[in-house]
Amino acid sequence: MMSSIHFIGVGKMGLPMALHLKAGGHSVTVSDPSPERLTLAVREGLTFGPDTAQAIGVAEVVFSSLPDDAVLRSVAQQVAAAGAKGAVYVDTSTVSQHASADAANACAGAGIEYLRCTVSGNNKMAEAAQLTVMVSGPQATYDRVLPMLKLLGPNHFYLGAGEQARLMKLVVNLLIAQTSAMLAEGLTLGRKGGLDWKDMWSVLCASAVASPILKAKSAQLGERDFTPTFTVPQMLKDLDLILGEGAASQVPLAQTAMTRQLMVAAMAYGEGEEDYATIIKVAERSAGLDSR
Repeated sequence: MMSSIHFIGVGKMGLPMALHLKAGGHSVTVSDPSPERLTLAVREGLTFGPDTAQAIGVAEVVFSSLPDDAVLRSVAQQVAAAGAKGAVYVDTSTVSQHASADAANACAGAGIEYLRCTVSGNNKMAEAAQLTVMVSGPQATYDRVLPMLKLLGPNHFYLGAGEQARLMKLVVNLLIAQTSAMLAEGLTLGRKGGLDWKDMWSVLCASAVASPILKAKSAQLGERDFTPTFTVPQMLKDLDLILGEGAASQVPLAQTAMTRQLMVAAMAYGEGEEDYATIIKVAERSAGLDSR
């Protein structure tokens, strides 16, 4: 069944998700604070809703893809104020459980159904509709929106009625960050010992450690291409969320804290706008290697 959707935040992840929803037969309007992103969205065939409150008010489902806790709180208040009672708000951002709970409270007070719908995958996977979707909130609402979520990727997990999807996303991103730290040390050891860079990637991708993310990174990093799919500041933001949840739950995350320091070092070297895997170069420099 076709639904009217308003999508807030058409960045590198939000735009392809909005396009998949439109391709699925839904009526989609969009809004974003960036004129450049809106221009791109309109060029791709989406409709700009110049009056965001009005667009929210007529939408059956509101999606959002937002940068941080503060923006989620602000948008949730906007949805609560303008949304129709019984509408659904689906947020796909990576944020803290605390901010998400605040958004839930704002929506509940306005009779808006709220789903925490985190996604795992980079912008290229979003464009290919290959995201992994992790959802928590009211199960009946999840069942209602599931046909839309299937447009975003092949794997969908309902995790509970509360903030479980937020925590699961942080668990996933912890492992992603640690994979980059593992690669940094392992590849630096091999390179310092004389192994060929491309040979190492060929072996790793055929070995017992050949995870999907390692294979996904191999084509790019095998050529020492650090064009970002996810930048260092973006990973630092997620690492801070992860370490915050660890502190709140009294779970020591020593390796994660060390990985954060590698990201800080990459920033200090002026490599913040490269892919977060640029911490490979941080490890290489510490071993006396030329990282160019």
